[in-house]
Amino acid sequence: MATSGTYENIRYVVEGGHQLAGTIEPSGNKNAALPVIAASLLTDQPVRLSNVPRIRDTETLVELIRSIGATASWTDKNELAVHAKELRPAGLDPELCKRIRASILLAGPMLARCGSVVLPPPGGDVIGRRRVDTHLLALEQLGATIAVDDSYRFTAARLRGADVFLDEPSVTATENALCAAVAAEGTTTLRNAASEPHVQDLARFLVALGAKIEGVGTNTITVHGRKSLSGGAHRIGPDHIEVGSLIGLAAVTQSGITIRNAGVEHLRSTLATFERLGISCCIQGDNLVIGAAQSRKVREDFGGHIPKIEDQPWPAFPADTMSIAIVTATQCAGVVLMFEKMFESRLFFVDKLIAMGARIVLCDPHRAIVAGPSKLRAARLESPDIRAGMAMLLAAMCAEGTSTIDNAQQIERGYERIDERLNALGAEITRRPLRVQ
Repeated sequence: MATSGTYENIRYVVEGGHQLAGTIEPSGNKNAALPVIAASLLTDQPVRLSNVPRIRDTETLVELIRSIGATASWTDKNELAVHAKELRPAGLDPELCKRIRASILLAGPMLARCGSVVLPPPGGDVIGRRRVDTHLLALEQLGATIAVDDSYRFTAARLRGADVFLDEPSVTATENALCAAVAAEGTTTLRNAASEPHVQDLARFLVALGAKIEGVGTNTITVHGRKSLSGGAHRIGPDHIEVGSLIGLAAVTQSGITIRNAGVEHLRSTLATFERLGISCCIQGDNLVIGAAQSRKVREDFGGHIPKIEDQPWPAFPADTMSIAIVTATQCAGVVLMFEKMFESRLFFVDKLIAMGARIVLCDPHRAIVAGPSKLRAARLESPDIRAGMAMLLAAMCAEGTSTIDNAQQIERGYERIDERLNALGAEITRRPLRVQ
């Protein structure tokens, strides 16, 4: 974190070629923890959260809610106590907001509690344009007035229930609208809503506080607003994106690992996609077992056509796992077209893989053709964002030689103590903090 004109850059030094073995448990879902922490501001009663990942993004959001009057303390390793007895609608630090995309999630809860909020522009990964129009349009329909200059200025004398059609199934816009609707007068219907596991997790948290919500897990959510919510406790579910990353890791290092408490009910699209790359997983209760012996052969479409792996809104293959699937495909026999639809800059990290020896043709900002298997060589890398950074870590772990990954603090925004946890399975990752002026 920034102190006295310096900031901390993290470098990973990764010795490739090690086979892993053992059991690992995924962290709590980052993309559920962030909206749940923000939604804790909806009540003036104490809230207890468990299985919260201690990562840079959650730490930054905790700093933000403290800055506007909430108390928040880590009571145990992954347990967070929040009490938003009194809140101030102004005072959000622009520098903190620039660190994370999740700062936008404060709009709905702060409107509900304070009737206004001044929100500096959110930050986050640089993976293409990430519009906030859906947030603004949804909150306007619920009674908010919004002015945009160097910040977003939200005001609402009162929030009113409405029939809201989201112009895209945005996860964070759905979460913002859900929080505002819980506190609105009357009934709200959210149509074309996102239904990802983290949206479901937020809805379950709000229900635990006394909210009345129907249609959780579908694209049409009905919310019956109420004047106040109680306190309560909630456990964040496992991170299905981290599980997908671990499946890819096992595949590229030809390792046998068990993922405990994997949240298998949310893995159907992920498991089906890895099956197309010749990676099979065995479900044992709520555990996932990936064997070391895999065919790692791309399954052709009927008629011998080149297959396509594409991301789509839930419950299809998640966009955040696409970078992992691309690295995995470099180690699988065959040709596959990878189609990343959501962000126009997300695939630009593949030039680093090409430099390591991967056979990839970047057709345009959204499509890449991967031909494998390729023997990867160690390289000097730099993490541009959370998911590409994790993908580079996978590539380094299966490459010949020792790689370095600079800007690895980006990885740590989404993956808790990933170096420690992978080293416990047999990886060789050295974490080196660097103080930079």
